[in-house]
Order: sequence, then C-alpha cells, then structure tokens
Amino acid sequence: MKRRHLFPALAQALALSAIPLLTLSPTLAQAQAHPIRLIVPYGAGGPIDLTARILAEAVKDTLGPVIIDNKPGAGGNIGADMIAKAAPDGLTIGIAATATNAVNPWLYRKMSYNAATDFAPITQILRVPNVLVMNAETARRFKINSVRDLIAYARAHPGTLNYGSGGNGSAGHLAGEMFKAQAGVFAVHIPYNGGNPAQLALLSGQVDFNFDNLATAAPNIRSGKLKAIAVTTLARSPALPDVPPVADTLKGFSIDTWWGLVAPAGTPKEVIARLNHAFVAALNAPETRTRFASLLAEPVPSTPEAFGAFMKSELAKYEKVVKASGATVD
Repeated sequence: MKRRHLFPALAQALALSAIPLLTLSPTLAQAQAHPIRLIVPYGAGGPIDLTARILAEAVKDTLGPVIIDNKPGAGGNIGADMIAKAAPDGLTIGIAATATNAVNPWLYRKMSYNAATDFAPITQILRVPNVLVMNAETARRFKINSVRDLIAYARAHPGTLNYGSGGNGSAGHLAGEMFKAQAGVFAVHIPYNGGNPAQLALLSGQVDFNFDNLATAAPNIRSGKLKAIAVTTLARSPALPDVPPVADTLKGFSIDTWWGLVAPAGTPKEVIARLNHAFVAALNAPETRTRFASLLAEPVPSTPEAFGAFMKSELAKYEKVVKASGATVD
C-alpha cells in the first residue's frame, strides 16, 4: 500500500476532533467521556501487544485514554470472542489478526464467533513479512541460493528435505504447505512447540528450512547463521531489499502476518469514521513509523471498507490453505 501523506491525515483528524462531539452522536460524546478499551487477544510483550500500546499512546490527544486489555488463549479466540460480544458503542475495540480472523475459523472445529460477520473493520495496522530461511551451512552444502535452487534440489532428492514450524496450523506450517503445493515438491513437516524451538532446530541443522517471521529471524540473518532465500510478500521488503519474493518464482505466492483494528459489528458508522481518522493519522506519523520499523513491520493504514475487503479475501485464501494442510484443533 502506498504511503499516505501525513499532513492531510493529521488535518482530517484535527478537524474531526474540533467538532463538538454532541453534534456527531450521543455515542461519540459517551466515548469521549469514558476510556476506550482495546482488547489484544494475545499476551503482553509480543509484537501485537507492543504496537497496540504504541497506538494507544499516539491517539490519546484525539480519542482520550485507551486502555490495553490482554486476553490471550485458544490461539487468540478468547480475546476475539470478547471483542465480538462487546457492546457496539465505540468504547470497546480490538485487534484482528491473521490467526483470529483468517486461519482459526478453518483450523478450529468449534468457533464461538463468526469472523465474517461479527466485526466492524476500522483500519489495518501493520504487516510483517515471513521469510524463507535455511541454515547457512546447509544452504552452502546443498548449493541452494534461491527458490529455484530449493525446488530443483527437492525434485532431485525426493523425500529427503524437511521443514520446521511453530506447530500444526501455525503461519510457518501453512506457508510450507503452500510452498509444497505450488512448487510441486515434498518436504516433511516437523512441528515444534512454538516459533523459538523451531528456529533453534533450524540453527542446529535438525531441519532444512523454515518459513519464519522476519522480526524473529532477522538477528540470525544479520549474523550470518541463517540464509534468507526469499520473503513471502508479493513485493520486496524494505527490511531485506536484496532478498526477492517467493512470488518471483511461484506466481501469486503471498502469506504474511498482519493485524488491524476492529469494533463489534453494529458499531455506528460515524464512530468507526472517527476511530479510523485518529488511528490512520497515528499510523502515518513519522515517530510512529520509526517505532514500528524497529519491529520490521510496515504500517498499512486503510479505510474501513478496504480493511473489510482485505479480511474477506484472507478468510477465503486460508480456507483453501488450512484444508489442504489437514491441520485441525479440537
């Protein structure tokens, strides 16, 4: 998404904030008088939590206090369910993410919320590329320097490669299955109990390649322990400008980590508009973008309509991916 200009966004936000709240709606006046609760369906300290706290600080002058409420559990489903079932008055909003709003509806046998109908989109926040990485020594030994090299090696040595992930149904697992299907190759999936153990297995040579989150893999890429073969976004990542996308070889290949802001379905449109203006202005602010850059995350502010269409397309995409992987969670 193209970077938006800061000053028009700020001007719009300031103009809205200057309008007396009672002329907009009683709900907005109430929202100004009470703190906004922002539910994060994941634990404190992770990238999603950190970005929520950065944004809460950035919008306090336009929206008033925003209180972060971490509700982790069940792969994000507990927090997402709380967002869906909150009163649609603008006082409770929350984070929608790849897992909660695109993967889990197909991964879990039972869901307590409907990802397609229970949320009102506000804006997308960030996306973080995943990256296809190999142990640097393994890549040298196998003479693999590109996606084409990896595919050629897998075809020449059928059944010998394996890859690790943070568990069945994780982003790394689904990316690996997408890769296998589009490349027409086979590699054994080895699930680990989380992303860190999966990366340790790669570093120690127990697995041949992983699809890892860029923020997690970056330190070992910089140190030379891991070789970045390709990023999983359609375009190159500013954080790894010399690393091509998988899509350069496998047309249309795209699987990254994203999250955004949603409210309960039925939240009035004028409330959504005010929230959108405030958070988009915060996302476009230079100091906010600088802080996100340290997480190797790209701000992708959007209109509510664009974010809604994006989530709908992601939900459809992951239906095919999850079903092809065979992964399920009871």
